[in-house]
Amino acid sequence: MSTPPAIDVVDETFLAVPPATVKAAFAAPAAWRRYWPDLRLEVYTDRGDEGLRWTVKGALVGTMEVWLEPMLDGTLLHYFLRATPAGLFKPRDLRREGDRRARAAKAIALELKQILEDGREPGIPPAALS
Repeated sequence: MSTPPAIDVVDETFLAVPPATVKAAFAAPAAWRRYWPDLRLEVYTDRGDEGLRWTVKGALVGTMEVWLEPMLDGTLLHYFLRATPAGLFKPRDLRREGDRRARAAKAIALELKQILEDGREPGIPPAALS
């Protein structure tokens, strides 16, 4: 029986743009290095407009996924990180690291929301759908 990951981050954020637009933000390895500079990612499943799944090495070891679910007039961005730090951590430090990773995931999602929605007013269709 395997040991469960020490860090398990799950996040969801709605973006009022099509899944292909969100996927493009995660498509290039340069984006991965920008968002997760201390992690080395390797795609093990490219789900097209439904997202990506990676193995994670570096500061953490485990898996990560960005699942892009079509929802209403946009995309529900699901983020999953299931990993264990490469070094030894005390339980208190693990909680802090998990919280730091969760806040970083939300910051990435909110940055993408701001950039990709480009000032879209509530109730107005995304530019790509107009």
